[in-house]
Amino acid sequence: MKSPLLIVAALIALCGQGGCARAQSGFADWAAIIVAGDYHAAHTDNPTETFDNARRDVAHAFEKAGFSPANLIQFSVRPQRYPADAPHKTDPQGIFDDLRALTARAPGGCLIYFTTHGSPEGIVLDGSLATPRLLKTIVSNSCGARPTVIILSACFSGVFIPALKGANRMILTAARADRASFGCSEADTYPFFDGCVLQALPAATGFLDLGPAVQTCVAKRERAEGAGPPSKPQLAIGKSIRPLLGALLFRPAPAKEG
Repeated sequence: MKSPLLIVAALIALCGQGGCARAQSGFADWAAIIVAGDYHAAHTDNPTETFDNARRDVAHAFEKAGFSPANLIQFSVRPQRYPADAPHKTDPQGIFDDLRALTARAPGGCLIYFTTHGSPEGIVLDGSLATPRLLKTIVSNSCGARPTVIILSACFSGVFIPALKGANRMILTAARADRASFGCSEADTYPFFDGCVLQALPAATGFLDLGPAVQTCVAKRERAEGAGPPSKPQLAIGKSIRPLLGALLFRPAPAKEG
């Protein structure tokens, strides 16, 4: 596999030769997982479709943005309820095994997205707690030095940034390490953060646009709903992945006529 720096250099060279439109659609060979980690509503513990709605629609949105369905796996705590999506069972070992298999055939990079409940100690995966240390192990052993984007939609998810950050990684979290996020009730279609990802993706040109757009959207939604204190979504972008993400578009550029 070519190193991220070599990929960036090649993209820049192509842009300088007028080939930027061709060089900028580069997510088809990325491995992607979208994980719903729970199905219980906040406060009541009653069943909710909130996380699985987000899992399904975020997966479809990233496919429209240029990720290959063949290289994207969805995970659900209750996969039998969603035969149309064919999600795998949410389980840390299964996630690790599937992600490693995906990266073997899709070496371009990794997109890792979790939507679930969270605490200052970690995120919920089917009743168990996935700590920052565990997620770091899964990501490092599966994605290695590949460019990797990690999006965590959960309360207190900023706690993961110190363990996960790296030069080849972008991390976007739904909340600061000491803040809750919102929108996980039985009445919500999506958590606020996931809804903002879905709202921002169609207009975003790439991940560098997406992060700030989601932060702005969440702040606006929380003000409108009177939800507080503000969740303060966090964004960390490593030095080597920034130019690569700046050179990649979400949607394939239209072919030039003539």
